[in-house]
Amino acid sequence: MRVTPREIALFPLQGVLFPGALLQLKVFEARYLDLVGRCLRENTSFGVVCLRQGREVGRDSVRFEREGALARIDEVDAEQPGILRVRCSGGQRFAIDGVPRQQSDGLWLADISLLGDDDAQAPDAALLPSVKALANAIAALREQGSTPFTPPYRFDDAGWVANRWCEILPIPLEAKQRLMMLTEPQLRLKLVDEYLRGKGVV
Repeated sequence: MRVTPREIALFPLQGVLFPGALLQLKVFEARYLDLVGRCLRENTSFGVVCLRQGREVGRDSVRFEREGALARIDEVDAEQPGILRVRCSGGQRFAIDGVPRQQSDGLWLADISLLGDDDAQAPDAALLPSVKALANAIAALREQGSTPFTPPYRFDDAGWVANRWCEILPIPLEAKQRLMMLTEPQLRLKLVDEYLRGKGVV
């Protein structure tokens, strides 16, 4: 379901942002420093889209996916003059309407339609081994001093579990993009479960 068309600034990345994800950025280009400042002043989000061609920095020709997720800024630290460490949370998915446009400073803008959130669904019983494996993976990472996910941990939500696995699995970006855009969270988790079983993880 598409709701509420609006214009947002885009931040193309060589990665896929999932709803509920933790995103950490190092920002130094003027266009993105200005974007962070504007988002903080206006309490707004920006859109993250996966790069299909080109680089995250510079003014090279780029191509990016037409669907992405909003990013909400949670915390900003000034590492040194002209460089910001920005901590964000993944929000609602969106689809780009029409043709994105680029400002003179290189910042991309696009009209978007927000897409409906996943329905909250308990994981099917057959998928519970993948839920347990994620809990074990989080515990192991925390013992190593790493916290890749933002609490609360919603192991009773199929979409949340699938999204967290998709973030850390070594699968191509194109596959992650398709998984992110699946509207059925139970199916998303089922595909993750099949991958994990194929690799002997569960």
